[in-house]
Amino acid sequence: MTAEERADVFRRHVRLHSNLAGTGEMLNGAGLALPRDTTTIRLRRDGTTTADGPLTGATEQLTASYVVDCATPERALEVAGRV
Repeated sequence: MTAEERADVFRRHVRLHSNLAGTGEMLNGAGLALPRDTTTIRLRRDGTTTADGPLTGATEQLTASYVVDCATPERALEVAGRV
């Protein structure tokens, strides 16, 4: 993404966060660091494994998360569509 595209995404997240805080639907939300700056840790019965980045092996990149409390699944889909 270009710097301008990233700035637009950031502005949309700020608007969404503000809107959801205003409606009381926002429970939690946060952006994530770049994959090069993160580590995934998996705890297994036979020990711990680590890998660079979140969701290693995924074709998508997770950049933020939201926990919302919506009255209906349709409203939750509407919120998700704004991201």
